[in-house]
Amino acid sequence: MRYNKNEHSRTHAAGAALKPFTPASLDQVRSHLQCIDYKVTPLFSLPELAAERGVGAIFVKDESQRSTLKSFKALGGAHAVVRVVLQEASKGLGRTVEPDEILTPEVQKVAASLTITCATDGNHGRSVAAAAKVVGCRSVIYVHAGVSESRAAAIAALGAEVERVAGSYDDSVAYASEAASQNQWIVVSDTSWPGYEEIPTWVMQGYLVMADEVVQQVETSGRSLTHVFLQAGVGGFAAALAAYFTSVYGDLAPQIIVVEPEKAACIYESAVKGEATKIDHGEATVMAMLECYEPSMVAWRILQETATAFVTISDEEALYAMAALARDQSSDPVIEGGESGAASLGGLLVALEDPEIKQSLRLNKDSVALVINTEGATDPELYAQLLAQAKALP
Repeated sequence: MRYNKNEHSRTHAAGAALKPFTPASLDQVRSHLQCIDYKVTPLFSLPELAAERGVGAIFVKDESQRSTLKSFKALGGAHAVVRVVLQEASKGLGRTVEPDEILTPEVQKVAASLTITCATDGNHGRSVAAAAKVVGCRSVIYVHAGVSESRAAAIAALGAEVERVAGSYDDSVAYASEAASQNQWIVVSDTSWPGYEEIPTWVMQGYLVMADEVVQQVETSGRSLTHVFLQAGVGGFAAALAAYFTSVYGDLAPQIIVVEPEKAACIYESAVKGEATKIDHGEATVMAMLECYEPSMVAWRILQETATAFVTISDEEALYAMAALARDQSSDPVIEGGESGAASLGGLLVALEDPEIKQSLRLNKDSVALVINTEGATDPELYAQLLAQAKALP
């Protein structure tokens, strides 16, 4: 584990960067998602694990139950696809097209003329493909060498054309962007770069639905969050939730700790250097959904202002967290957490094992920590293999 305290967190306002991710955006986001199949996910308490680790409470938001996609990504990519179609339909029809018109014949005709594309580690591509199918677009999804055949097949089953490209996630992002430029397709990416920020912002805004659910559910519990551990790939998910919690709670906002695989820690390295930093591709991590080597610009601007600290975890620590969620000999609920889904719990658990980090983050018997299980068994065969490996760990 590597740890970096952000000494500049909340030292000056990041108002402009946070503005799209406040409660003021929620009604609009929900209106765009009305044609998408998703449901409110539960917030579980793990009192036995919390007692064992010496903290007041551990809450887990279980996104494995978000939809048939078994991932939080069901919100982000889908939200952006709907926004894209509404925008293009408004241009084509010469008037503002409202969200409740998305499935009308007039708008569907426009949608049928569009091709949506993106690169994916697996879950984002499924969300984009599923939404494209609903609204009537063609979708072309690029997967890199590290994406399992099962995850690629799941995307294809939603009607997408799936193309495999050599290299890493970042290589597939570049490939998708080039293909879109050549073919006049529309890229719906969950990462951003200079000149391409609007659509990634829409992706991130989809996650506000989850953030608001957390706020309401924690309030119902009668507790107040002190720490939130959020896993990051390019950082969009972590940044959206960090921005929302900062906006809602203000000076009482919980500490935000960003968790990444130690083998793919572009946000961590950006924090160390004080600027968005692309890192070299190395050995693959088991946390495939988080294997990214360059941060999203939109996300980094938020995280550099809102995150309290940045930590990295090993593959073994991620597997241990999978086993901690799935242990059936505990009185705590059994949760199906994938190798990337369990990463935020992995960050909490290893932080609690390090006395210096515990002291630095003020993790103690009064702490109320939130982690997000961002995905379930999105590749069931791989999940079973990794869980067996996790349970065999000493």
